[in-house]
Amino acid sequence: MSCQEQQEEEVEVLQSIYDGDGNFKQINNTTYQYKYGEDASYKSFLLEIQWGESYPDEAPGINLDLFYNKHLVEPFRDAIKSGLEEQIPDLLGTPMTFSLFEWVKDNLDTLLENQPDAPIPQTSSQASLSSVTGGGGEEGAKKERKEQLTKQQKRRIFDKFGGSTMEDRPRGWNWVDVIKHLSQTGAGKAADTT
Repeated sequence: MSCQEQQEEEVEVLQSIYDGDGNFKQINNTTYQYKYGEDASYKSFLLEIQWGESYPDEAPGINLDLFYNKHLVEPFRDAIKSGLEEQIPDLLGTPMTFSLFEWVKDNLDTLLENQPDAPIPQTSSQASLSSVTGGGGEEGAKKERKEQLTKQQKRRIFDKFGGSTMEDRPRGWNWVDVIKHLSQTGAGKAADTT
């Protein structure tokens, strides 16, 4: 069986195994991703496996350099890559994407020991280096970021001001700008003609 035929067969198998699994994503016929962990968690990451032309006779590419993984620390990335690279020689010549995804799933607790629960604060030397290399305005000036609301905070605001009960709404929540309303409806024009 040729490499192309093996790849086509593996695509069918992966689609049937991961049917309905929201963590699995097929980017194209040779690139697959699986997300581990919960959204918005520092222990959440995305693993991407890319097949070459002669896969499964050659090792697939393992990619953790995705935007979703910007929070991962290097020891954690290295532990995943080295662990997967140890598995590949035994699996050469056979479809291995499912096996590699499952290996990470089975060893997730051990691998996550290298990843912190929260962002690591920058040291003063890292902060000054990032502010100098950032360019733009004055050197050493920090850019202020607007505070982003979480989904839960947005829901609370909606429930408070646009929710279902009238008692929760503050006085005037649905008032209309009278002048703007009259200018749009033409009531002001009728008064002018008399």
